[in-house]
Amino acid sequence: MSRPDDQTCDAIVRGRLSDPFAVLGQHPADKGRGIAAFAPDAGTVTVTDPKGKPLAEMERIHPEGVFHATFPRKRKAFDYRLKCRAGDHEWTRQDPYRFGPVLGDMDEYLMAEGRHEELWQRLGAHPTEHEGVAGTAFAVWAPNARRVSVVGHFNAWDGRRHPMRRRLGGGLWELFVPDMGVGELYKFEIVGVHGQTLPLKADPMSFRQEPAPGTGSIVTGPIDHDWTDGGWTGRDRPPARQAPISIYEVHLGSWRRGDGDRVLPYAEVGPMLADYAEEMGFTHVEFLPLSEHPYAPSWGYQPIGLFAPTSRFGGPGDFAAMVDHLHGRGIGVIMDWVPAHFPSDEHGLARFDGTALYEHEDPRLGFHKDWNTLIYNFGRNEVANFLRASALYWLKEFHVDALRVDAVASMLYLDYSRDAGEWIPNEFGGRENLDAIRFLRDTNIQVAERTDGLTIAEESTAFPGVSRPVDQDGLGFDFKWNMGWMHDTLQYMSEDPVNRRWHHDKMTFGLHYAFSEDFVLPLSHDEVVHGKGSLLGKMPGDTWQRFANLRAYLGWMWTHPGKKLLFMGGEFGQEREWSHDRSLDWHLLDDPNHAGLQRLVRDLNRVYRETPALHVRDCDPEGFRWIDGGDAENNVFTFLRVGMEGDPPVAVICNMAPVRRDDFRVGLPGDGPWREVFNSDAVDYGGTGSGNGGSVTANGAGWHGQPVSASLTLPPLATLILTPDPNTASS
Repeated sequence: MSRPDDQTCDAIVRGRLSDPFAVLGQHPADKGRGIAAFAPDAGTVTVTDPKGKPLAEMERIHPEGVFHATFPRKRKAFDYRLKCRAGDHEWTRQDPYRFGPVLGDMDEYLMAEGRHEELWQRLGAHPTEHEGVAGTAFAVWAPNARRVSVVGHFNAWDGRRHPMRRRLGGGLWELFVPDMGVGELYKFEIVGVHGQTLPLKADPMSFRQEPAPGTGSIVTGPIDHDWTDGGWTGRDRPPARQAPISIYEVHLGSWRRGDGDRVLPYAEVGPMLADYAEEMGFTHVEFLPLSEHPYAPSWGYQPIGLFAPTSRFGGPGDFAAMVDHLHGRGIGVIMDWVPAHFPSDEHGLARFDGTALYEHEDPRLGFHKDWNTLIYNFGRNEVANFLRASALYWLKEFHVDALRVDAVASMLYLDYSRDAGEWIPNEFGGRENLDAIRFLRDTNIQVAERTDGLTIAEESTAFPGVSRPVDQDGLGFDFKWNMGWMHDTLQYMSEDPVNRRWHHDKMTFGLHYAFSEDFVLPLSHDEVVHGKGSLLGKMPGDTWQRFANLRAYLGWMWTHPGKKLLFMGGEFGQEREWSHDRSLDWHLLDDPNHAGLQRLVRDLNRVYRETPALHVRDCDPEGFRWIDGGDAENNVFTFLRVGMEGDPPVAVICNMAPVRRDDFRVGLPGDGPWREVFNSDAVDYGGTGSGNGGSVTANGAGWHGQPVSASLTLPPLATLILTPDPNTASS
């Protein structure tokens, strides 16, 4: 190529050069080779060899910094450097426009097909060595852009200096920036399809972002952590449906804070949380979203960085170390993941290349009015691929054990939270979002095939088969939150006991569908915010009754079919409604009532883990049998939990009235002694100490359809768990 003409030079200095690699860098000239460079901060530019020997002084061919030099004796491409001077200042740099592509044709093909399952390995910013030179390779998807540039402190945030190479096949843009390493702050400057320069954009695939209120991305290398959890990830475990799963849901920034209300980093809070979860007997910790999000009051549910752990608590290596530490203490890690929608912040995905790229153009499809967020276009291959890769990234790279997928109901229905005329039916005239259904199925298939991870759906409707395999026309999730159970039972518990007889079905109705899905029973963060008060605050009566009600309710929950989830603070009776802006009220544990409730949850976790009948058939109708589910007059529920062959059965008696009942007869499946292994009214928990002295004997006549019966003392507002004496009882 000959020396750039005036029109081309003008395009360079105005930042409107559509194909920078056709002009800048080294090219064949009419005679020999030519080099063109844009250096607006330089007074002079000299081309040197790699050792600094001057080869030619470049001619300034545009007053704003376009330089050119011709080498008539050079017939082949050669290595060079650009030595710049401005006054007394002198510096030498590599020319990014002398390097070939980093991406390959297969990258374009797979992304266009929506099958680049490890997309994070190619897009984003990757410190690497390219053509023998260390630097960072950038790549981003922006198919409708006229120009995309990498900008940062390194080029004075000047989008004219590092325009990227456009790969026409898949709408990808790439650039290798030599001599750039880890820690560099950057964004993308994009000129949209209509020639408008957009607000600077964070990298959708960035692995680290600067702390809020900053919005820049940070060049980050491979995760800086030597994993030690091989024993955890490689161990033999029972299928999840049969395993005891008791989840402690945590908002990391408000679980516990340091002196002066200091937010604790991953490195500090992780070991503390591991100690506590282990002491309390939880099998898993579930984090509210820890992917990067600009707005703290969203609790992470409006993420910008789907590949970046939030910098509020440290870097990616620190997050990895926290996961590793939890695994080392025997605690699984679940993270909330949000593929349903994204915020409209101008530095994020909204109209990323000047068009509705990640979202829909039509707000009837692309705008969520409840949350003022944008809905992903799940039908676009590249968007579905991007989201699916995010799920795999957390599971593979950070060893997360499961993803709890937020707001699935909003994804499944086109008319979700919309009035008539505000939504567009699918191709068959229905309300189901067929693209979202396909995306969820594909994601769950990939998670199952490529990782050891699980997926859990927060889904609040009766959509069929959420936790059924895809090949059985299900969505393929491993578990589904049982939102109906949560709402019904909390409504029952909030009633004054004198009225509970009229609401008995609120506690029993869930058993009609308890095995239609593989359920998690959630007492989640959503139930202790926005004026709903705390769990303890929902309980009626005086102080003693409120604690007794909550103790009995947690006993009901831990013995009910389904895996368990409890939001932080619920285990010790947090009094105040939860706020993300402050720590839990740990000082309450100085009160015996709160400390007793905490001991109760610890013991429930132990009994749940150690008693197969309470967990191996959590998702199997053969694992539950009513003894008497219809005793509304007494507010009493009695049932059996049944394990596999050879597992002793468990009898559960819940008295939801503030009345002690003596000589209360209960049918049991086997005669002889039964141990009272749990009594929520125990003095150690803050109760009255009523009960059966640790044992009852089943020697009475058949009752409740069972072959024998026992006469019990039922404490007021209490749950009892009985197991047959292993030496004498039959089943």
